[in-house]
Amino acid sequence: MFVLGALGSLAMAQQQYDYDLLLQNGHVIDAKNGISAVRDVGIKNGHIAAVAEHLDASRALKTVDVHGLYVTPGLVDIHVHVYASTGEAHSYAGDNSVWPDGFTLRTGVTTVADAGSSGWRNFEDFKQHVIDRSKTRVLAFLNIVGAGMRGEPYEDNFYDMEPRSASDMALRHKGLIVGFKCAHYTGPEWTPVERAVQAGEMAHIPVMIDFGTDWPQRPLAELVTKKLRPGDIYTHCYSGLRHELLDNGEVNPGMIEGRKRGVIFDVGHGGGSFAWRVVVPAIKQGFLPDSISTDLHISSMNAGMKDMLNLMSKFLALGLSLDDVIAKSTWNPAREIHHEELGNLSVGAPADVAVLRLEKGQFGFTDMYGARMDGSEKLICELTLRDGRVVYDLNGISRPDWRTLPKNYKSTADPRWDAVSPRRRDER
Repeated sequence: MFVLGALGSLAMAQQQYDYDLLLQNGHVIDAKNGISAVRDVGIKNGHIAAVAEHLDASRALKTVDVHGLYVTPGLVDIHVHVYASTGEAHSYAGDNSVWPDGFTLRTGVTTVADAGSSGWRNFEDFKQHVIDRSKTRVLAFLNIVGAGMRGEPYEDNFYDMEPRSASDMALRHKGLIVGFKCAHYTGPEWTPVERAVQAGEMAHIPVMIDFGTDWPQRPLAELVTKKLRPGDIYTHCYSGLRHELLDNGEVNPGMIEGRKRGVIFDVGHGGGSFAWRVVVPAIKQGFLPDSISTDLHISSMNAGMKDMLNLMSKFLALGLSLDDVIAKSTWNPAREIHHEELGNLSVGAPADVAVLRLEKGQFGFTDMYGARMDGSEKLICELTLRDGRVVYDLNGISRPDWRTLPKNYKSTADPRWDAVSPRRRDER
């Protein structure tokens, strides 16, 4: 009877609140719902419960005042490399990748799509060792090469580019595998692109193309106007390595025609795919990216790219509005990978939320060659929620002042709103 009574009391305690967590007084930016205004956001059972001009704090288990901050959907980065578990040297299916939780949650990124680090031969290992163990939501573009992104000779091996095997794996993990990746091919043939598209047709999902070595036999214009389908993604769109910008300084007309056909153009900054001398003229000519992505790996995170918020801040320096930058980092990429439940704050959506501060000052941003552009604004992540629970809190804004707590306090958490619930010393 005592146990039943205790459970009943707990159930009543849980039911008395409309919200497990309430974010009050923040400026909400939600592209899907056309919101850019001060709003309160209520969260219950891991989902968005309400977004309104005012929500009653007495109806919330936990309230956080985010006045002066921006509340956005959790950021969606569709080009990362996070297969960091094999120990293979010099490989994106190994040591070139990073563990997602260490580099995403602290920048407000709650969902990533690994861009081809694994193929159909090693995807199950990737799933077991990274995807299933990560707090960050990890989705994947499956490499058309069965062995994955392991460098030469793997990525030049036509015999390992099997559309049927790739599509079968994607259909086995529908929704988790969001597309196919073709990357780093060094030859002049169209075969890798054609086989990736063939797999995409079989599984009814898009392909993402890193066009590899530039060859006159396979011009960029032909790729985006003939080879790719509407909804397919051309990443590294500002690299300048494949004639994205012509010698006369104009955007390649093929890219403009490709966009009219419905091809998606993604940033994919990385360690070698973003140059001011390309992106500045392109932006001035009105060729903006459809989505902002990092191409996160061990080199890019320590070079010009650094992280998602640093990259987003570059686009503020380029003259894009904050609302546009947020849209290209949330709702746009969510739609591109066919996960429309993400990237927005609609009632019922997963409560993945980023709370961002827009710092004003003097900042410098570098490109792939180390050239600097100055900027006056920089985004900083204050708070990240994943499924309605706090997974990162830069300045402790979700925490009580220690002076308000009992003398021998040992925890300030509640699992209904906090994903990091400290254990007592005797439980360790």
